Amino acid sequence: MQELERLEGRHAVLEALKAGLKLEKVLVQKDLKESLGQEVKEAAKAAGIPVQFLDKEKLEGLSRSGRHQGILAEMKAIPYASVEEMLAAAREKGEAPFLLLLDGIEDPHNLGAIIRTAHQAGAHGVIIPKNRAAGLTATVARVSAGALAYLPVAQVTNLARTMEELKKEGLWFACADMDGEVLYRQDLKGPLGLVIGSEGSGVSQNVKKHCDFVVSIPMAGQIDSLNASVAAGILMYEVVRQRNYA
Repeated sequence: MQELERLEGRHAVLEALKAGLKLEKVLVQKDLKESLGQEVKEAAKAAGIPVQFLDKEKLEGLSRSGRHQGILAEMKAIPYASVEEMLAAAREKGEAPFLLLLDGIEDPHNLGAIIRTAHQAGAHGVIIPKNRAAGLTATVARVSAGALAYLPVAQVTNLARTMEELKKEGLWFACADMDGEVLYRQDLKGPLGLVIGSEGSGVSQNVKKHCDFVVSIPMAGQIDSLNASVAAGILMYEVVRQRNYA
């Protein structure tokens, strides 16, 4: 039986409902104050999602974080797409493929934020590795604010091997790293895979050596890095600028 993803807490569940996520059901503590649960119950009813009332002890037993605030929601695991689906989407739109490859992004909030920005920037898909990286959880879906309903995400066993396969489809790969050429001086208009690493260790050496060039974001401050999702957004919108407004 497929294990259900679980969202915990009033704000998390309410945001998921507002984002249009397909929840299986909402679970509410029986003796919860009306002022705390009313908005969630109304939003669930409007979305046609069943609401079930449980004793506090039962809800505690279902909670994985212990911070449920009397409200939980369950949803089925989010399905992954294939890399071919992304290329097909680009062909259908008559556009040069634009993909995001994320190497070692472990924070689900960063992953969700990147997916949200990638959709808004017109990317055709996001590729993540199976190991040592965040997957498509309920938290990622919530933070993506509904973008997962539109943007395909593929999970692959070997990121470097996938890059080599995509090179046969005409893609070039730009690795984001502090020692690269300033991104504003690079041509990002063609078929492109933008490779983003984690905040701590960046893009791994094994993945980096499969990239065609390295780009960096100019920084004037005293700290040496940006949040991964912020950096990804800056890089993606330079691609948007060059493709549509240069």
